[in-house]
Formats: sequence, C-alpha cells, structure tokens
Amino acid sequence: MWIIVLVGIGIVALAHTAPVPFLLDTLAGDRAVWHMPRTNPPTVYLTFDDGPNPTTTPDLLDVLAREGAVATFFLIDRHITDETAPIVRRMFADGHSVALHSGTRKLMLMTPSELARTLTAAADRIETLAGARPCRAFRPHAGWRSGSMYAGLRQIDHRLVGWGWMLWDFNGFRTRTAESTVARVTARASAGDISVMHDGDESAPRKDQRQTVVAAARIIPALRARGFELGAVCRNGG
Repeated sequence: MWIIVLVGIGIVALAHTAPVPFLLDTLAGDRAVWHMPRTNPPTVYLTFDDGPNPTTTPDLLDVLAREGAVATFFLIDRHITDETAPIVRRMFADGHSVALHSGTRKLMLMTPSELARTLTAAADRIETLAGARPCRAFRPHAGWRSGSMYAGLRQIDHRLVGWGWMLWDFNGFRTRTAESTVARVTARASAGDISVMHDGDESAPRKDQRQTVVAAARIIPALRARGFELGAVCRNGG
C-alpha cells in the first residue's frame, strides 16, 4: 500500500518539476514546447536564461553578431531596468527573440488570472522600455510548472517553452564551465533540440557568466560544422 502511495507522490512531483515533458505537458498539448519541429536543414535552438545581465549579455550579443547567429533570450522582469533596457533593445535590433522568464517558483502557485496579469505586465514593461513586444513564450524557473500555470498561459495565448534533455549548462553542484557546456551541447544536439545556457543569475543580476560567452563562441561553429542551422523558438510580438 505504501509503495503505491509513494509512487503516486513521485508521479505528482515529477509532473510539476521534471526537467522533461511529463504528464502536465501531455495534457497541455501544443501549449507545451519542449522540442521544435525537425526541419531540413536541421536546426538547433540556443536559448539563454536569467538576463539581461550588464556584465555578460553585451559580450554574448557580440559573439552572436560576429557569428551571424540568432538565439532566444528569456528575461527576468526585475532584471529589466533603465540600465539594462538598451541591452534588450539591442536584442530586438539584432534579430533575436525575447521571451519571458521567472526567477522564482512562486508563479506555479498563482491562480490562472494572477499569472496572466503578471506575464502581461512584464511584456508591457519590455515594450515600454525597449520599444518592442516580446514573443508569446514563457519559461518557468527551473521548469517548475502547474496546471494553473498552463491555464493562465492559455488565457493570454502564451506557450511554455522547456528544453531538450540535458542540453544545458547545469553542472550539478560544481561550478559551470565553458568546457563542460561545450562538450555536452555539441555532442548531444540533434535536430529540433532546445538548449539552455545562462547569461544571468536569478539572485545576482550582475554576476559574470563568462563561461557562457566562451561556450557560445565555440558551440556555434561546432554545431554548424555538424550541419546544423541556428534558430529562434518564437517570433517577437506574436
């Protein structure tokens, strides 16, 4: 009996916290995006979380510009200030996609209407400060999600965007390094994969994430050498 209970608890926990598509995502249908359609030529989608970061993001944008590559930036609302607004404006001007992110798991506990209002307000701020509206995409902190979150996204016609299994810069309890990220992404990337790296930190908005800049400079040519193109997961304003 207890085994059944524990298994049930585990399934419920995974449905909300698994870093891969699970039960809630199946029920959400096309409201959940964890993998992009396979295309010809094959495309990989680089995404960057927790910015904008005045210490790191400008240098990352320089790398992307030099390589002629597009990416998607998932921005934390409180990190968008008068100081960082020019960075967001450059994202738009350089042709990157801008989307919404969260630095807290609390959003999964909001009612659908509260979440809808919160994300709409964040999109409004980006449009006011940067002059363009982000795409209708949201990535929850650490992937923690709920049924009410999906209901709120449905109210404002947004999609929850996750990532491909292990295609990110998480390094356990060790420090993130460019070497580990490059090895993981370049070796495991396949058509339609969404990878995650961090140009910011949810609790330290100015923390230098130099490893991401170095990793991106190596990952982009390595992926192209394998025949991949680079794309954005959504279109700004739509």
